Amino acid sequence: MTDSPAGEKLQKLLAQVGIGSRREMEKVIAAGRVTVNGKTAKLGDRVFTRDKVTLDGRSVTLNESDTGTRVLIYNKPEGEICSRKDPEGRRTVFERLPRISNGRWIAIGRLDFNTSGLMLFTTDGELANKLMHPSSNIDREYLCRVLGRTDEAMFERLREGVMLDDGVAKFTDIVDGGGEGANHWYYVALLEGRNREVRRLWESQDVQVSRLKRVRFGSVFLPSKLRQGQWEEMNSKEMTELYKMVALDAPVPAKLEPKEVQSLERQQRKNRGIRRSTRSKRGS
Repeated sequence: MTDSPAGEKLQKLLAQVGIGSRREMEKVIAAGRVTVNGKTAKLGDRVFTRDKVTLDGRSVTLNESDTGTRVLIYNKPEGEICSRKDPEGRRTVFERLPRISNGRWIAIGRLDFNTSGLMLFTTDGELANKLMHPSSNIDREYLCRVLGRTDEAMFERLREGVMLDDGVAKFTDIVDGGGEGANHWYYVALLEGRNREVRRLWESQDVQVSRLKRVRFGSVFLPSKLRQGQWEEMNSKEMTELYKMVALDAPVPAKLEPKEVQSLERQQRKNRGIRRSTRSKRGS
């Protein structure tokens, strides 16, 4: 793909790489924090992906705007971190994702090291920022195994709101998930994604979380067939629904490069092989 003859609006390209929303980027430009080819940028500037852009003195690599959008659903295992690199050498969630020739994968939210389950990745920074912004009111659902005594009075406190170190937090819903003895499973939902929020809510009631898995983000559920450490690509219909969640128009899906198609086909074959193996074990 080539640049538009007139270039693209600077705030649009900055939003696409995941720095912030277009409105936030307009404020950053107006504050004089962005330069283009060594000159302070101003609102209304149009740029090309080959231009040298900096934000607060740090270089920003712009993506081509017409390469299309992709979204991945990933089943994160425990023991992976959500940073791109880790000084301690631990595996990151980005290591298993397919490589792309244009742009980069942007994580829509994070899960901590000991939490597994649903994560979404996209090449559209504006979509990522909209989905993560508190004003979007997108609920997240988790399956958690807790250790300790629980009762309805505790559930009522957790629904009404508990004061944590960073403010009031609460579950919007708590549903019994079964279990016996000291360990019990619950499905819980909340509208925020603060650091370790689910664990801290339970801990505020002297209950410990021994297992935690995210199973839903808004209208997107973790596919039952998707094993830990595997990803799958959203189709155009699923992407349209995702964009509707934050009142954005869904763009044209990306056209995959040959190497990316091969990577996707290998992943699909791997998924089918695992499912066949699982069925054969059940039948034996």
